[in-house]
Amino acid sequence: MTNEQESKKLESAGRRDFFKKTASVSAVAAAGIVAPSALLADDPAIMEEKPWGTSLGDPVTKNRYGIPSAYEHNNIRRNTKLLSSGNWQASIAMCPIHESMGIITPNGLFFSRAHGGVAHIDPNEHRLMIHGLVEKPLVLTMDQLKRYPSVTRTHFIECPANGGPEWRGPQFNSVQFAKGMMSCAEWTGVYLKTILKDLGLKPDARWMLAEGADSSHMGRTVPIDKVLDDAMVVWGQNGEALRPEQGYPIRLLLPGWEGNLCVKWLCRLEFASEPFYAKEETAKYTALKPDGKAIQHFYALEVNSIITSPCPEKPWTDLKKGDLVEIQGLAWSGQGTIEGVDISFDGGKNWTEAKLKGLVLPKSWTRFSYMYKYEGKPLLLSSRARDDAGHIQPTVKHEREVMGVESVYHRNGIATWEVTAKGEVNNVQVLS
Repeated sequence: MTNEQESKKLESAGRRDFFKKTASVSAVAAAGIVAPSALLADDPAIMEEKPWGTSLGDPVTKNRYGIPSAYEHNNIRRNTKLLSSGNWQASIAMCPIHESMGIITPNGLFFSRAHGGVAHIDPNEHRLMIHGLVEKPLVLTMDQLKRYPSVTRTHFIECPANGGPEWRGPQFNSVQFAKGMMSCAEWTGVYLKTILKDLGLKPDARWMLAEGADSSHMGRTVPIDKVLDDAMVVWGQNGEALRPEQGYPIRLLLPGWEGNLCVKWLCRLEFASEPFYAKEETAKYTALKPDGKAIQHFYALEVNSIITSPCPEKPWTDLKKGDLVEIQGLAWSGQGTIEGVDISFDGGKNWTEAKLKGLVLPKSWTRFSYMYKYEGKPLLLSSRARDDAGHIQPTVKHEREVMGVESVYHRNGIATWEVTAKGEVNNVQVLS
């Protein structure tokens, strides 16, 4: 036996002895979360040297832009023909929110919506024109735009149809497809009010038209109050330039407001005294109420929440009675800051307060958590968020009383997962 073989034998014996001793300690030593019996003395993952520990790895510059581990192959955006009408250019990529950690969505997983496909724009050839009711209309190159003082803010973007497929009842047994039309990022750019201070906004300017440079030339109308509050022209996302599907080189960001208003591939801003509403814009983003009246031009997104673990993609089928497990989820509001989240185990009959985790920021995702002792019994698991503006997430019944069932937009009724006695998780709807 060589010295190297003898060394490995002694090391293996030492590991085995250590884990045999560890397996006999009390549950207190394992913090009550992982049972000591799970620490097996002869576990090959502990006892055997693995290939990655016996040979040199790849050079650190093999991938000039870092990529995820191959073992994270399920953490991807997804699509379905049901949400695209077969038109993959004018479609949406759903964010895997059940795989999200913290409140920041990586750029490669950020949900994406396009009306005419993803435009690939040369920033050296791109311009931003600002005109209309301003004292000094001008056209900016990207370099000129970036000379303005920049700010960095963390905000979510959500499609107003997020959760819309569920408006009459559960349609997707998946949190990614039910609520994946949203993501959250750290954005870098310039406040529009900073640019307008330089240009001079005329007193009768009440509306702004934002237009994109992609093939759809999508235009959206924004009231001046929002423009002068926190509207931004952004060029950075999570510490790097915007990706093409997020509007590279620049997009409009209206924190907390409908994602469709955050025009991508931004090329023109025009200010006027009257709104620029196009017929399609007026008709599409309208909700018909039960009394026959319509709500037009939603702007801010309502307080909302969803439990992301457990969910249909992350069931509790591997748990045993007595195991401690963390219930996690996301809460958000376009009208303020999340103040608290309650969770229910019986479909909303009784509620208990969850813990807010990490950063709690305005118009941003907020993560909530609750440690639960698994008993292997059926549950109806729900979450209910509230914000500092006094809004509370409504029940589905209350939401329908106000909104009816004819519109897919702004559906923020309390979502519920059925957890079976076997730990399986299904999308259900509790009306009360």
